[in-house]
Amino acid sequence: MTHEHDIQVGAHVPGGPRGRGARGGPRRGGPFARPGGWQQRDLPDATDAADWFAGRIPDEWFTGDLRVTVDRDEITVVGELPAPGSGEAAAAEGRITRWREDTRGQRMKIADEAQAKYGRSVAWGARIGETGQLFTHLAVPAMTRLRQSERQVLDTLVDSGVARSRSEALAWCVRLVGQHSDEWLSGLRAAMADVERLRAEGPSL
Repeated sequence: MTHEHDIQVGAHVPGGPRGRGARGGPRRGGPFARPGGWQQRDLPDATDAADWFAGRIPDEWFTGDLRVTVDRDEITVVGELPAPGSGEAAAAEGRITRWREDTRGQRMKIADEAQAKYGRSVAWGARIGETGQLFTHLAVPAMTRLRQSERQVLDTLVDSGVARSRSEALAWCVRLVGQHSDEWLSGLRAAMADVERLRAEGPSL
C-alpha cells in the first residue's frame, strides 16, 4: 500500500559484475558490460504508462495534459488543477491541499494498480501555474538522496556501460559539471535507443 508524504517543489515540478562472459570471452557492450542496461530489462515495460494513467484518471481531476515521468524506481504523475478565483500563491496552495485530501482514496487505489502493473511506486503531484506540490515522492540513496530527474541521469550512465553503479556514475557527474552534460546525455540516450531498435530487428538465435 502506498503512503503519502508531501514535498514542496517550489516554482517547478519538473548482467553481472565486470569481467568475462559465461564462455570465458570478453563481455559485449560498454566498458562495464551493461549492454542495454539489465535494470530496465528486469522491470515490466512502462512505455505506455502515460497512456494508462490518462485513461485511468478521472477526466475532471486535471486540466490539460498529464506529465508522467518514469524511471526504474518510480512513476511520477503531475497534473494541472483549475486556478482559483484569487491569483495569490496561498489560494493555489489551498486548492492543491484540498484536491489532495479529496482524491486521496482514489489516488491510492490507482497507485496500487499501477505498482502491480509496472513494478514501480507512484508519486502524485499537482500544479497551479507556478505553484506545485508532490506527494509520495521517493528519495533513493546513491551516496546522497536523489530525486527522480537526478536518478535518471545516473541510470543513463549505468545502463549505457559508462559506470558500474549509481555511486560511480555520481562521481563521474561531479567531474563533468559544467561540461555539456545535457547535450551529451541526450545523444547517449538517442544512441541507446538506436541500439535497442537494431537489436530488436536482428535475427533470432
